[in-house]
Amino acid sequence: MDDEPDITALVAYHLAKEGYRVTTAANGTEALRSAREERPDLVVLDLMLPGLSGYDILAELRRREETRDVGVILLTARKEEPDRIKGLSLGADDYLAKPFSPKELVLRVAAILRRLAAPAVASGGRLAAGPVALDRGAHRVTVSGIEIELTATEFRLLDKLIERRDRVLSRTQLLESVWRAQPDIQTRTVDMHVQRLRAKLGDAGEWVETVRGVGYRFREPTPPHSARRGRG
Repeated sequence: MDDEPDITALVAYHLAKEGYRVTTAANGTEALRSAREERPDLVVLDLMLPGLSGYDILAELRRREETRDVGVILLTARKEEPDRIKGLSLGADDYLAKPFSPKELVLRVAAILRRLAAPAVASGGRLAAGPVALDRGAHRVTVSGIEIELTATEFRLLDKLIERRDRVLSRTQLLESVWRAQPDIQTRTVDMHVQRLRAKLGDAGEWVETVRGVGYRFREPTPPHSARRGRG
């Protein structure tokens, strides 16, 4: 979904070349209708669409039950940090600025689809991601097989982060889902609870990533450069 036909054709060509079935839309209203009817696995979305803006479309995709878990990559000429932060806050999975490499776009699409195809939910009320396993029914959390004690709030916080693995959750979203947005609760409360949760998770606390200016997400930590082996 892009406001420039040439860009739309370029994206569609390279994705189709990799074997993906591609549907395009020329404006915001058409994009939303297509997403609801086609139920795609992933949407490549421009912020500057005619009619509805990309931000409006993204917010609507995340609001509706039938499109809430669709992968979204923002593809846009806007490169400023506030634009990236706003897009991630609304629930985008990734952000790619123009001009872009079609090969990089294809790789990012594949990476998101792999994550979406391997959800954290294992079965029933049990979640598992990395070394962390959470059992909703038993209200039990283990790290590498060792049980840890969490408060009820910490448990709900971890539950939500693992459930939305690899998705950025803003402090406001966490307040709404974990604290039910109680009027006397402030956003710094989220930060304090995340800090305590990380401490209790030990080394697994690295899986709780801070996304600067936005909030938090649960995903596998990136290895430090010093740990990467070079080619001799």
